[in-house]
Amino acid sequence: MRPYSAAVRATLPDDTRWLMQLAPPVGYSPDFLTPTAGSCAVDAGIEAVLSTPAESLRADLEQLDRRHHLDPRTHLLAGGDVATLDSLGDALRAYHGHALAPIWDEVRAVVDADRAVRARSFLDSGCEGMLASLHPTISWTPSVLSIESRFPQRDVHLGGQGLVLVPSYFCWERPIMLRDQSRTPVLVYPIARDLHVTSTGKRSLEALLGRTRAAALEVIAGGCTTTELARRLGISAASASAHASVLRDAGLAVAQRHRNSVLHTASALGVELLA
Repeated sequence: MRPYSAAVRATLPDDTRWLMQLAPPVGYSPDFLTPTAGSCAVDAGIEAVLSTPAESLRADLEQLDRRHHLDPRTHLLAGGDVATLDSLGDALRAYHGHALAPIWDEVRAVVDADRAVRARSFLDSGCEGMLASLHPTISWTPSVLSIESRFPQRDVHLGGQGLVLVPSYFCWERPIMLRDQSRTPVLVYPIARDLHVTSTGKRSLEALLGRTRAAALEVIAGGCTTTELARRLGISAASASAHASVLRDAGLAVAQRHRNSVLHTASALGVELLA
């Protein structure tokens, strides 16, 4: 992923380079760039960024200004200048088209797989078990979430106010707590990198033609282990594993290890095919 990021930075269109100042590769990035409400659609996410309340926008950028020297355009943004907000929206759309659209199906697939794993962990071990399994640097003692970092350990006292979890494809090494604790606490955590996602190939797609494999994709869309897939289809575990492998190789499914089993989920392409 790092070579990919370096290649993206080297070829960024000029109208997107402003974003590098707003989201430095190291250190604090403004919370308003990580909206947590509403649809996951790109346009809706950008609209959520542009609809940030003026006081939050100003507070986030003042925090950034303490660490980095900001140019005049960013100071206009902190003041809520309409034209500058419009240019931010244009930059975000251009950046998405250049850097994210080419790999968006893969991003969606691995994030969906992680969500399925978290849901399964919650069903197996409850809220406490799910939180404890998020990342090795996270520990949970009822109502206190502790996060180890390069700085002194941070304790977040939830006190019943809830916690928003944001799985991140691009977050590396350690989870991040958003700074603004006036709202429901938000934890951004890195998703597992041992996911198996491959590109779609014509031969693999042709191999999908058949009643059993189509039924396997339907079962996998709801999230299941290999053993559960075999039981639902009435076939052996070896056959279930083979069907899941073909679906995965075709880019229609994603597999992630969960404890002593492998959890299968449909990729974005698989869901679209079923629809």
